[in-house]
Amino acid sequence: MQTRDQKYALDAYNNVLAIKGKEDKKTARKYGVMCHKLPILIHTAGLAQALAFVESRKDVIYKIDFLDNLGKTIGAEGRLTEAARTAELNEYMRLTAQVMEALVWYKRFAQSILGVDASDNEEEEEK
Repeated sequence: MQTRDQKYALDAYNNVLAIKGKEDKKTARKYGVMCHKLPILIHTAGLAQALAFVESRKDVIYKIDFLDNLGKTIGAEGRLTEAARTAELNEYMRLTAQVMEALVWYKRFAQSILGVDASDNEEEEEK
């Protein structure tokens, strides 16, 4: 039996590896940058606002790949943003904790597999 942390690690690894394999380097970099940005956004603005920000981004990589992958990892497949908006306080706190635990692994694998670190940002790549 695996721990929740092990499940998150395996799922994040497979998702980040899949992004590296199917997307061009620029798109994969954007995915990795968001892996590093989202924990900070959640910490400063809260889960619902941070997820709404990601959802509002114009690139499909954020809406479809990143949010869907994250939702599947924590067991909120296809409804992560909605769950964050409608959850009662206890559920919202649990959801936030789960997302933050999963994002630790996404950040680690974005750094090791995609070569993106915390100092990178998506605007640098576009110039």
